[in-house]
Amino acid sequence: MHCLILNGNPEPSGFDDYLAGFMRSLTQQGHQAECVYLRDLSLRYCVGCWTCWWKTPGLCAMKDDMAGLYPKMVGADLIVWASPLVLGTVSALTKKAQDRFVPLAHPYIELVGGECHHRHRYAHNADVGVIVGPTSADDERDLTIVRRFFERFSRNTRTRLRLFAVTTTTASEEAAHEALAA
Repeated sequence: MHCLILNGNPEPSGFDDYLAGFMRSLTQQGHQAECVYLRDLSLRYCVGCWTCWWKTPGLCAMKDDMAGLYPKMVGADLIVWASPLVLGTVSALTKKAQDRFVPLAHPYIELVGGECHHRHRYAHNADVGVIVGPTSADDERDLTIVRRFFERFSRNTRTRLRLFAVTTTTASEEAAHEALAA
């Protein structure tokens, strides 16, 4: 399995250490893991121009570091969106990268399970994982909102939410085991 970890932590902290332990657990079990620090990339916001759907299918009009990230996302078996919680949700950096996921979806819609969803653009679509680092101000309601958001994201991308780990209650080795067992 190839796991791509998108680290949306805006500043180096202990959260990065947790992700390093998660990666170490995956690689010790013979899997590939790569962590991309979103804070080190030049990322622009999606402006909803839909060029990636109509003018240059699958290619974003924004000329930034997402161009190098898309092939990694397409090649992964599991994409883990990792972020400390900021005001009860993922960081703006994580959300910015997630909003730029649009070129990987097809503009055409299919009816799936009584809901409208985008067709897959590629034959292979990575499952979704989430690792969040709550603060003392975050509570179960915040975690539930983030989990439901990513459950919906998984449903819309027609993949599985394989992992939802909370750094304060899930050891990194346990999170790796959960990601592999799903």
